[in-house]
Amino acid sequence: MTIIQWFIFFLLLQLIHGFGTWKLYKIAGRKPWEAFVPVYNAIVLMKIINRPWWWTILLFIPIVNLIMFPVVWVETARSFGKHTKADTWLSILTIGFYLYYINYTQEVNHISDRSLKPRTEVGEWVSSILFAIVAATIVHTYFIQPFTIPTSSLEKTLLVGDFLFVSKFHYGARTPQTTVSFPMVHDTIPVLGIKSYTNWPQLPYFRLPGFEDIERNDIVVFNWPVDTVRKFFDRSGKHYQKPIDKKSNYVKRAVGLPGDSLKIVDGKVYINQKPLMLPERAKPQYSYIVQGKGQGFDLRNLAQRYNITDPVGWYNQAKRQYRFVSLSEETIQKFKNHPNVASITKIIDPVEQTDARIFPSARMNWNHDQMGSIYIPEKGKTVAINPKSLPFYKRIIEVYEGIEMGNPHKITVNGKQVLLDNEPLTQYTFKQNYYFMMGDNRHNSEDSRYWGYVPENHVVGKPIFIWMSWDTHANGFFNKIRWERLFTTVGGEGKPVSYLYYFLIGLVIVIGFNFFRKRKKKA
Repeated sequence: MTIIQWFIFFLLLQLIHGFGTWKLYKIAGRKPWEAFVPVYNAIVLMKIINRPWWWTILLFIPIVNLIMFPVVWVETARSFGKHTKADTWLSILTIGFYLYYINYTQEVNHISDRSLKPRTEVGEWVSSILFAIVAATIVHTYFIQPFTIPTSSLEKTLLVGDFLFVSKFHYGARTPQTTVSFPMVHDTIPVLGIKSYTNWPQLPYFRLPGFEDIERNDIVVFNWPVDTVRKFFDRSGKHYQKPIDKKSNYVKRAVGLPGDSLKIVDGKVYINQKPLMLPERAKPQYSYIVQGKGQGFDLRNLAQRYNITDPVGWYNQAKRQYRFVSLSEETIQKFKNHPNVASITKIIDPVEQTDARIFPSARMNWNHDQMGSIYIPEKGKTVAINPKSLPFYKRIIEVYEGIEMGNPHKITVNGKQVLLDNEPLTQYTFKQNYYFMMGDNRHNSEDSRYWGYVPENHVVGKPIFIWMSWDTHANGFFNKIRWERLFTTVGGEGKPVSYLYYFLIGLVIVIGFNFFRKRKKKA
């Protein structure tokens, strides 16, 4: 829905509210016209139902308002003496239209000094849970959101089983575009396994101001631009058309920024003709063939000694060769120093080898180690459009700045001429910034090399903290916890330092302070 459509929809809701409650406003000692004035009518209603004015703000926060609307309907009915279980259920099940019945057919009085304490213990529990969900949803949406690392694309920096806190406010939090969704879950309701949202209605994209921009080599959480799967890891073949904020969450490193020129030569990334300089904590990994020597020596035992669990590696016992997909330079040095290792060969796809999966198309004859120069689009910049350059920008024009922005376009090619909605297209000016995201695990990462640019409106946030890390391959509960990674920062230089002990000390101080404060108060 466009902004104009949403404005009309909003005014329609105000009319529905006004016609359904104007008499109740009058009974409460207010003017009937106050029920029709947008926003002001909600502030007045909070006074009528004896609730704080800031509840009005909650009514305008997407997802949160799905919880608040039923609460306000029930509270309004109770403020006019309708407090039975039947009244409560009718208020909810009729999506508030039960107030029309009260407004036009019932002789009621306004209870201005109504007790706000729930009448039953169950009611008190429900009230507490609802507002805990409201608070958690606000934090989850606009400040900090927990994530887990499901794949090894950033192995060594982030490990499979790391539990992260991701900041929404560093780059600026997005307001939800999906307005009807189950709170605090992504695309699927746990246990039930069903879709957690509706595709309609959708709010226009809007991002609150952040206090920093995405910088080169930042690790970024974003929505997978080409996502059509039902949920993460489900590649069953059935496709779903998903809103931007319900696409699967990915985490990669931003190697290319808006306006950059990027190419990959022999597996190395070049930005603006210069080699990409990675931070100290980044440990790029590639595929290698390790050749062993000596009778009875098994490279698998050596790999196990170095804690290497390569899920896609293979071992050739006859040739005493092990092919690893994910080895860092640090591990390579360990192999080199071992007397039973004859040689180590880095596997790099040659220039003439083509991978049809590589962006933008098979016609480029590129592979994941060899990519020609591409321009990363920058907001406000204009590029020439012709049949040769079109593959790089076609999805941007038709999808990212077309369908997903409410401007559906269709591009066709007639000979050497590119047509946009049957009109000649010779140049295009970008409406937002784009990024090129890659995993440090260069040969085991599904990233921008395969599906192209990441639009700015797909950016979710910045990982800042690892609060838990769980190793599924270890034996025993306490061995599965990677204690050295608990409460470590994601960014920064040098080896990550755990702040677990500081957290535990602070927790003991807080608990002790509360204990002695309550004891002193009781005395």
